[in-house]
Amino acid sequence: MRKLIDAFTTALGSLAEHKLRTTLTMLGMMFGVGAVIAMLSIGAGAEKRALALIDRLGTRNVVVRGKTFKQEELEEIRKKSIGLSPRDVEAIEEAVPGVSFAAPELEVEPYQILAAGTKTKAQVYGVGARHRDVVPLPLAEGRFVDEPDEKHHAQVCVIGAAARRDLFGYEPALGKDVKVNDLWCEVIGVLAPEGNATSSVEGIAVSSTEHAIFMPFTTALRKLEHDPLKAPLGEIVVRLEAKAPAGETGAVIGTLLDRLHGGARDYDIIVPEALLQHSKQTQQLFNLVMGLIAGISLLVGGIGIMNIMLASVLEQTREIGVRRAVGARRSDIRFQFLVTAFSLAMFGGLAGVAMGLGIARGVAAYADWPTVVTSWSIVLSLGVSVVVGVSSGLYPAMRAARLDPIQALHAE
Repeated sequence: MRKLIDAFTTALGSLAEHKLRTTLTMLGMMFGVGAVIAMLSIGAGAEKRALALIDRLGTRNVVVRGKTFKQEELEEIRKKSIGLSPRDVEAIEEAVPGVSFAAPELEVEPYQILAAGTKTKAQVYGVGARHRDVVPLPLAEGRFVDEPDEKHHAQVCVIGAAARRDLFGYEPALGKDVKVNDLWCEVIGVLAPEGNATSSVEGIAVSSTEHAIFMPFTTALRKLEHDPLKAPLGEIVVRLEAKAPAGETGAVIGTLLDRLHGGARDYDIIVPEALLQHSKQTQQLFNLVMGLIAGISLLVGGIGIMNIMLASVLEQTREIGVRRAVGARRSDIRFQFLVTAFSLAMFGGLAGVAMGLGIARGVAAYADWPTVVTSWSIVLSLGVSVVVGVSSGLYPAMRAARLDPIQALHAE
């Protein structure tokens, strides 16, 4: 133990004598470790965000979403198909094996949303009673649309947290009336605040519910005006049974809808389970590529340590000769140089950890992008830094240990 302490003391003294050279040598390891931590944290944050968005879609769901077309194309398509409709919902539930139920959804384009003398801008959706079974929509108060509301075309609605603040401030919203276009609806529920803004994953849009208003889709269909060329429904979320294969079920749904729509492919089928697998594969590839790039930075830092250690061998040749002359063994000389290389790599690595954490926090604060710093990324980057540093110092240490004491004593 005493030998180890003396070796570290000597190493630190040697490094302190050449502050500039030591700092420049440590920069390579610092940038390498910092790059590893920063890139892995950004990648982990991107993965977390993607998984959260995919979870919003539901891994046991198959989403059938209507396509958008130019006016001329839409007119031709409507000669064959009216687009997604309640008929499709019934057909999917009755004819497709492995389907538990299907939840319809349509989006209304409001030109005004008023309440208590105030107004707001919000997305208005018509949904079925089982919409919350396929899409996570936590309630802060009240209830969601139910089957009686859907059956009787009730003029009720559930509003998002931001829409509630815009319309009612901090006053109670339940039981109040909201005017959507020319339709008055009673507020029966308020959604809990949500962190994610409108975003997308794998090119699929996932909307926030902060500025959203939900009403029975039957009410939206019958009591609000629509573009005659627009499909009755914008989306159908199909919930699968526990053991139903998502990919195969999605293909069956596509075959059924092709027949119902006269061959007009006016919809897309999204399988979140497949998106999840693709997202994980993409993330693994990203981590591999970023790890290789950061590894190259660490290798460059290791080469820097080797160069400085070789220079130290030349500078300390006479000192090595004196130590050998007074009884130091070759293993002692080798150990001393390895400790010096370890110290350079360790201090450079620790500085790199601090830099990586700083970059991760800076990205999270200024780019509004979530970052996740994991303990294993710190341990991995620091461990690789030390291994590269010690490996780079091995050759200079062996070269110093092999010096002939008599020749070393005559060195200038």
